[in-house]
Amino acid sequence: MKSLLAICLILAAPFVVAADKGAVAPAADDVVRGVVLEVKDVESYTYLRLKTKSGETWAAVEKTPLKKGAEVTIEHAMVMKNFESVALKRRFDSIVFGQLAGAAGVAPAAAPHGGMAKAPVNVANIKVDKAAGANARTVAEIIGRAGQLKDKPVLVRGQIVKYNAGIMGKNWLHLRDGTGSDKDGSNDLLVTTLNEASPGEVVTVKGTVRTDKDFGSGYVYKVMVDEATLQK
Repeated sequence: MKSLLAICLILAAPFVVAADKGAVAPAADDVVRGVVLEVKDVESYTYLRLKTKSGETWAAVEKTPLKKGAEVTIEHAMVMKNFESVALKRRFDSIVFGQLAGAAGVAPAAAPHGGMAKAPVNVANIKVDKAAGANARTVAEIIGRAGQLKDKPVLVRGQIVKYNAGIMGKNWLHLRDGTGSDKDGSNDLLVTTLNEASPGEVVTVKGTVRTDKDFGSGYVYKVMVDEATLQK
């Protein structure tokens, strides 16, 4: 089975569909709190064995310096059954994926190459002008007209609100331009690329619209832009 850690940490791009068997499901209240009993770091992620009110559980977050005994809160928590970690060479019967909200007594996370990790991008009041040229679309147009645009090239300009590098040989980002709505997820577009970027950057993306993209184990992305190139 391909490691789906990165896909889980991309954290539910709009319109993700999960199969019943072996799929991800929301944790209670979408938040997990516990005390760290064990820490295992791999290249980009940190695995944590936690003691929670409901018992012990494993969790995975973006790589963060944590120590045994730290109290942590994991937000947007999703539970996956029968997950295989290639990096750790082990299978987890159940594991929680999410974003680390904070840890008592722990310094802010360091960026991979030194310095401090960047603060989350403020997604409020994003407004980016539509790209110019052939096949130019807004985020909302791509998501809303995915059936018509399937397997066709598009050009879209927006701000990167989330970025995950080196996942399954690609970099994954979420793009917003101020169009669309939170209610139906039409304001957030998933893009895969080999180009590097950073959260907060405004980029022009040229790629191909894919629909019902199946990554296995129940992960089907209803719409995304794949194999994209970025222009800053």
